[in-house]
Amino acid sequence: MSRHDAPLEVDPRQASALASAGRPLLDVRSAAERAGGMALGALAVDDPLDWAARTPSAEGVLLLCAMGQRSLRIASALRERGIAAQSVAGGMAAWVGLGLPLAGDAAVVEGLTRYARQISLPEIGATGQARLLQARVALVGVGGLGAPAALYLAAAGVGRITLIDDDVVDRSNLQRQVLYSDSDVGQRKVDVAKRRLRALNPGIDVVAIAQRLDAHNGPGFLAGHDVLVDGADNFPARFAVSDASRRLAKPMVYGAVERFAGQVAVFDPRRVESPCYRCLFPEPPAPGEVPSCAEAGVLGVVPGLIGMLQACETLKLLLGIGTPLVGRLLLVDALAMHWRELVLARDVECPGCGSSGTDSLRRASALEPGFR
Repeated sequence: MSRHDAPLEVDPRQASALASAGRPLLDVRSAAERAGGMALGALAVDDPLDWAARTPSAEGVLLLCAMGQRSLRIASALRERGIAAQSVAGGMAAWVGLGLPLAGDAAVVEGLTRYARQISLPEIGATGQARLLQARVALVGVGGLGAPAALYLAAAGVGRITLIDDDVVDRSNLQRQVLYSDSDVGQRKVDVAKRRLRALNPGIDVVAIAQRLDAHNGPGFLAGHDVLVDGADNFPARFAVSDASRRLAKPMVYGAVERFAGQVAVFDPRRVESPCYRCLFPEPPAPGEVPSCAEAGVLGVVPGLIGMLQACETLKLLLGIGTPLVGRLLLVDALAMHWRELVLARDVECPGCGSSGTDSLRRASALEPGFR
């Protein structure tokens, strides 16, 4: 088989071997993309057609882009000009995902390796990972919901995570709050959580605020973040998150649990069709109306399920992928392992967002009176 008859695409492993043997490997991505790291031995080339014409190679050239599509088109164009060329299948995402050699400083290489399984997803890639590293998420409450959410957001590479909680670790927390261990009892949750998250991922910034969020400090604490994650265990804090969400025009990822069940939704004031938390619960319940976790009890894995769903919704919002739970309330019954959805629309009489939609949420919220 001549070099012109070779397949138009080449497996990344084979491409790495050919590059090591001297075959030119041209990185045809933009300068911004290449700044996030390059394949070992690759040459940064902005105009591969001109480069190949001026620098002929008897063996031809290998072309590498982000996902393998641009390089495939360029390889075809080079072949039409009589220049042997092959595109690296899957691009840089596949290269990183397979753990092939990388060039750059230690921090860049470590980052590409750490997030390789995410970067290899076409929906994320190096561009999406860079977006996560620039993102800021505020997490209100570092308990049963906040602990698993924080772990997965940190592992995913969210660049700054702000933890807001005034509580200390109690031994009764350990059955479900997976950030903490027995030796942490009596310490402030945000301090312990910050240490654990930084140990998991030293490349991110974690800010600890050992205060209870309320209507007065909420806007100040939450300003400057891209997504607000509600892991609160009390209604005043939850309403404060909701009000700040609307005021700051930032999405709120809501979660709640009770006994063997939980629920998740996204309230996004940037979307005209999105309800807000007050559409679901117009006013805080009267004291004693809703039992606390200590009174009602909770199966330890249920907050884990809901917290991970909140982390997933948060990552989707940050990346701009998938269909977030806007206008939908996801209900999880872990005892029966049954999942269902309620469709949520804006309540025309909502004290928060008001003036459009229907008042069907009053009836929907009545279906789940115990969640907090």
